[in-house]
Amino acid sequence: YPASYTRLPAGSITTEDQAGPVWFAPSNSVYFQGGEINPADLVQFISPVQCIIYASEQSIATALKLEDARLRNASSAIPAGVLRQTGGEPLSANELADMAAAFNTARQSNQTAALNEFVEYIPTNATPDKMLLIESSNYSALDMARLCNVPPYLLGISTGSYSYQNSPQARMDLWMFGTHIYAQCIAETLSMNNVLPNGTYVTFDTDDFLAESDMDVTPSPAEPEENTQEALAN
Repeated sequence: YPASYTRLPAGSITTEDQAGPVWFAPSNSVYFQGGEINPADLVQFISPVQCIIYASEQSIATALKLEDARLRNASSAIPAGVLRQTGGEPLSANELADMAAAFNTARQSNQTAALNEFVEYIPTNATPDKMLLIESSNYSALDMARLCNVPPYLLGISTGSYSYQNSPQARMDLWMFGTHIYAQCIAETLSMNNVLPNGTYVTFDTDDFLAESDMDVTPSPAEPEENTQEALAN
């Protein structure tokens, strides 16, 4: 039986008899960085659940691009309004910049602005929530929760009304929906006869994780009763 293990990165593994990304049985032709490995020396974890990176490549790519867009928008300054010339002789770039600078300086000391018939002020609709793509980010987070089988409320995503969830129930939901399918594959694979003797098995100890609290809560002693005059007389 195996006495020690070395994890082989999946990105460096190739199997000639199965193309993947879904494997239906342990491979009998495994190569690691170009070198063939004896399948008898391998413990292959074959899960019925498809890998996350293959289950929805488009959702993951969209989430990454969305985060890049949020980062760019967070560091860019969008003007609150635009001064547009509507008539007269076209102004040069320097003249337009001077006019915008003078307009900003006047706003710092005066809330009322005055423009002639050749200049129009157009306020922009860019707001912080639109700049940071909050709605799109929430939808992307919800999509990732679906992909990983994690209840949305555990990620702080609002999807409507929820019934009250206490802490033990929340941990149970995370274990049952998000983690159990992978833990079961690991435990069952390590319980096979090529890893352990027949009749023995591996299981995860989840008592500490699912326990309500590990703290020893000792009730405080009752406060002493106040003696009355009648009690002292007796």
